[in-house]
Amino acid sequence: MKQIISKIFSTILAFLVLFSTFSFTVDKHYCGDFLVDVSYLGEADSCNGLTKDDCDSNLKKKKCCKNEVDQIEGQDEIQKVSSEKIDFKKVKLFVAFNISYKLLFQNVEKQFNPHQYYSPPDLISDIQVLHEVFII
Repeated sequence: MKQIISKIFSTILAFLVLFSTFSFTVDKHYCGDFLVDVSYLGEADSCNGLTKDDCDSNLKKKKCCKNEVDQIEGQDEIQKVSSEKIDFKKVKLFVAFNISYKLLFQNVEKQFNPHQYYSPPDLISDIQVLHEVFII
């Protein structure tokens, strides 16, 4: 069970690192106030190919076509902890915690019980009381 949980957590952490360093660009092309094209991989198409809503025919005085580029950047550098920054107090705390954790949650082995399958004899009467013998 521990191995399955550790594999799941390591996979989740690997995907977290992958997506935190992942970056991409979204290119949008507007004609007037209307969004005409969105592209995630290259440049967005212009509205010159449209015959009905052509920007040049509608508004000749203003330039109504515009492009917006949204760039989503991930992390460039991942911080690595060097062994020089770890001091003795942190190591001592980690070792003490690890040892106490292992001692607290160690598996207790079942003790051998030699009388597990022994059944006592059926006594009809108490012999000590019958013979009036008592240990003083």
